[in-house]
Amino acid sequence: MTTIQTDTRMPQGRAPAPRPAGDERMRSVSLASRLLSRPELGAMAGTVLVFVFFGITAGGSGMFSADGISNWLVVSAQLGILAVGASLLMVAGEFDLSIGSMIGFAGMMIAIPTVFFGWPVWLSLVFAFAGALAIGALNGWLVVRTGLPSFIVSLAFLFILRGMTIALSILFTNRTIVGGVKDPAAADWLATLFSGTVLGGLYRWAGGVGLIDTFPDGSPIVPGLPVLVLWWLVLTAVGAWILLRTRFGNWIFAVGGDNTAARNMGVPVGRVKVVLFMGTAFCATVFAACQVMEFGSAAADRGLLKEFEAIIAVVIGGTLLTGGYGSVIGAAFGALIFGVVQMGIFYSGVNTDWFKVFLGVMLLLAVIVNNYIRRKVTGGRS
Repeated sequence: MTTIQTDTRMPQGRAPAPRPAGDERMRSVSLASRLLSRPELGAMAGTVLVFVFFGITAGGSGMFSADGISNWLVVSAQLGILAVGASLLMVAGEFDLSIGSMIGFAGMMIAIPTVFFGWPVWLSLVFAFAGALAIGALNGWLVVRTGLPSFIVSLAFLFILRGMTIALSILFTNRTIVGGVKDPAAADWLATLFSGTVLGGLYRWAGGVGLIDTFPDGSPIVPGLPVLVLWWLVLTAVGAWILLRTRFGNWIFAVGGDNTAARNMGVPVGRVKVVLFMGTAFCATVFAACQVMEFGSAAADRGLLKEFEAIIAVVIGGTLLTGGYGSVIGAAFGALIFGVVQMGIFYSGVNTDWFKVFLGVMLLLAVIVNNYIRRKVTGGRS
């Protein structure tokens, strides 16, 4: 039996047949569509509007002096640190409502061993971070193991951690505010990572050439960039790199998009979620450590409602509540909007009671805009 083979190769010199003009695979994407696909767009536009508004209403109040800039940068950094961990977790489709309670709990894990047990500050810091990471892992493990919504599990931990903070602080110290950390921390090698300022030489030079106001002795009013702001910038850069440039970042998007599909593709869904819950606990402990080193004390009510402010910053930054879409950079802009508005209201002389009203309005608008973007990104699916 003879087999006839047909040469399916294209003859030399013959061009491939052109695709039909309506082929959707060759469809060009407009600039507007490309911009709408970026989660950060809304937050960046909002940041510009906020700066323009307060530049007009509070431009002469000192808000944009070196001291004023430092003030709203610190407020933004406090929330921005929390927003890094919260944004990564929310892109994966989960929530951590225990972030605020973790701040108070971690602060007590630093202060009580240092003041009442005589531990060196570096050991108390290591103890606090280890304890927080363990609790974050437990939080994530329970979400994965039980299948319960993370909203419910982390809400339970919100109350558990807040209650433990108050109960244990009273048990060991008979008080809910523990001071006396500043002196032991002054000479501690690890404490310097969470206190003080950096770039002091640059600020002194800026004061010498008149870019920054100075005291009568010539020293700048602002001695340097607060370490808290540096932590914010570093964590934001690391978080953005992880999300956009690593395989783990692809896993985060996959888990947030569709748990089942991600698992079928070999993504370790459970491990991703546990690591992300540990990340939110880590960010909360960084916040707590900076506060304890700055004020020299810890308080049981520290971090109250910070979990909701972090979620607001992340949503303003373009992350969808349904997961699978978001940005760490956008969350940083959301935190910046938060800080600028909070301090801008103060500098412009507006009653600060209106700040909470602003937060509610911003959250509602952000959800509406994000819902519109979700429909555009998913091709109109509900």
